[in-house]
Amino acid sequence: MWFQMKKNKISPFTEDWLPIKDIQNGMILTTNRTIVSGVKVIPRNIFILDPDMQNHVLISLKNFYNMLDFEFWLVVADRPVDISVYMSQLQLLYNKAKSPAIRKLIDQDIEKGKSFINNNVVDTEYYLLFKEKNPDEVQKKIRMMINGLATCGLNASPTTNEDLRVVLNNFLNGGRDTGFGVVMPV
Repeated sequence: MWFQMKKNKISPFTEDWLPIKDIQNGMILTTNRTIVSGVKVIPRNIFILDPDMQNHVLISLKNFYNMLDFEFWLVVADRPVDISVYMSQLQLLYNKAKSPAIRKLIDQDIEKGKSFINNNVVDTEYYLLFKEKNPDEVQKKIRMMINGLATCGLNASPTTNEDLRVVLNNFLNGGRDTGFGVVMPV
């Protein structure tokens, strides 16, 4: 089998049979020298636009997808939202506030933030990924995708290492984040 380890032992770890060598410069480098990269598309709610503008965006997207002459994947990934800094700032504001009315408003925001944390709120992110052997072609395709999406009224940027790790984490772990603490010697 292609995923067997040396000495005919099947590895219990997914990482041992995935053909990933490294993630660097916004690209997944595979063991067969293929590069996986792409763009991250900033979400936009087109349904708040007037109907003509909605149609324009949808027709532009159709034309954009038809323009792509290579295999690509549209990937949707959930990333946990970290509002800990915001929560800390709210707590500082609450401690400084003198007026009971202002303290009450800030306290309501703190409670709403706690409900976000308790309900594991996530940001949904959208990626267009592709594979390519030639690094120059990777950059050319990324520029073409960013420009094509801009004509649709959508903002996109090249994937980062962290973006690709989120995509892989979602694929391998069902979007569940693993948090490992730091072990300190006693």
